[in-house]
Amino acid sequence: MNTPSATWQQALADAFDSVADLCAYLQLSPADLNLPEHASAFPLRVPRDFAARMQAGNPDDPLLRQVLPDLAELNDYPGYNDDPVGDLQAVAQTGVIHKYHGRILLIATGACAVHCRYCFRRNFPYAELQLSGQKVDSAVAYVEQRQEISEVILSGGDPLLLSDTKLEQLMRRFAEISHIKRIRIHTRTPVVLPQRITGELLKAFSKLSAQLVMVLHANHAQELSDSVKHICSELRHCGVTLLNQSVLLKGINDDGERLCELSERLFSFNILPYYLHLLDRASGVGHFEVSEAKARALHQHLQRHLPGYLVPKLVMEQAGAAYKIPIC
Repeated sequence: MNTPSATWQQALADAFDSVADLCAYLQLSPADLNLPEHASAFPLRVPRDFAARMQAGNPDDPLLRQVLPDLAELNDYPGYNDDPVGDLQAVAQTGVIHKYHGRILLIATGACAVHCRYCFRRNFPYAELQLSGQKVDSAVAYVEQRQEISEVILSGGDPLLLSDTKLEQLMRRFAEISHIKRIRIHTRTPVVLPQRITGELLKAFSKLSAQLVMVLHANHAQELSDSVKHICSELRHCGVTLLNQSVLLKGINDDGERLCELSERLFSFNILPYYLHLLDRASGVGHFEVSEAKARALHQHLQRHLPGYLVPKLVMEQAGAAYKIPIC
């Protein structure tokens, strides 16, 4: 079990990787759940800090449903595929996805602190396309040669699972390019494994010459614990701009009051709601889909009940499009 003195690496190693162990911890019987008969190619991984926020005895807990394998993943949904947002067709070179004007996305690692069942990159060929070793030099050269690129996005997987040294070196190399204004990190780790935000990492962030933006990923207010709030305060103190993107998920957050609660709690943590995504149609995730009509109605509920700065943009990502498509 985690202790206050445990390192983030120890906490990650101690994550649940067995459905039976997670069920035992939550006082649930696997026989009462809609579990697949055989282990999935997309394995379970749930940090214990995140599991501690789940309600014991509740098979419909909104955090549990995001991470627990479901028999419905085996269903074949029309229009769903292994590359729903066109990442593979936008690969400029190993580890570099150049999809939108003025910014590139780096596949820094294939590892994540938690395995979300709705993930649009669950079938991504990380072994072939993640950035490592000399490939970083090539990625730096790619950016240096393109003056129109002003922002570098570190993604994955989750870039915060790199070591402090590797992450600092990667950020610094791109921040030193004269036309780079911002480094953006897309991460779920501060939400699910807050131990990762160490004093050493905060120092690295504070020394960065470019502006640093961190786009977190929380889908439900229950994910935002006191430990996450403390970490967000530390990040803001270092000058990091905090945004959040959520995915609209059936049975988890497809409710107006839940979405309002999420936006309010995010802002109380100094995180600005940024995007509310329609589900990316990846193979194995169709049971999470919320219809576009319902999504519009939910977004209108947010507009009626919240000030504009707490209403995230409702968007969908479309393969080959020049930007995320606004729904309303």
